[in-house]
Amino acid sequence: MDLNWPLLTLAMAVLVLVSFFWRLEKSRPSAKEIAVLATLAALAALGRVPFAAIPNVQPTTFLVLISGYVFGSRAGFTVGVLAALTSNFFLGLGPWAPWQMLAWGLAGLTAGWWGRLQSSANIGFLVIFAVAWGYLYGAIMNLWHWLTFIYPLNWQTFAATYATAIWFDTLHGLGNGVFMWLMGKEFIKILQRYKKRMVVKTIVRRGER
Repeated sequence: MDLNWPLLTLAMAVLVLVSFFWRLEKSRPSAKEIAVLATLAALAALGRVPFAAIPNVQPTTFLVLISGYVFGSRAGFTVGVLAALTSNFFLGLGPWAPWQMLAWGLAGLTAGWWGRLQSSANIGFLVIFAVAWGYLYGAIMNLWHWLTFIYPLNWQTFAATYATAIWFDTLHGLGNGVFMWLMGKEFIKILQRYKKRMVVKTIVRRGER
């Protein structure tokens, strides 16, 4: 029996997203954390709308990566998912939305891992990382397109799908790199200052004997 790949892939993406938000709910984030994540997600979503006329060139991926780099993997995934969902209310919701949410969420997630590995922001590595995510995002969305719309599913159609999309993925990657090069350090400094303000330090004084 042939598998219903469009329905199966949609269910897989939704399952991953639901499990993440369940874990986020269980972790009980603070009100300050929720507020900053919502603000960053809204900024990333709004950044996508004005650039909709330019194929795959928009600051959304850059903002998602910066969010994950500064605030960690959980924050990066959340910002990526919410940015995709919110912007699609303006640009149109469809079966591609869960996969966009997953792709941008994974971008933010890996940026959080990268942020933990680096003691200080190296803009050169961040530019390379941003360019790479232009292609990785495209690879995820190309896989969804191939499984959903292409028949038959074989290596020939797989290669043709990716070859057709290579220029769009290249534009995405180059756009990410330019945004990171021009604004990366400044955005990181601003968000790191805000992150420090979110940290509440409690000083416990021991009673004198």
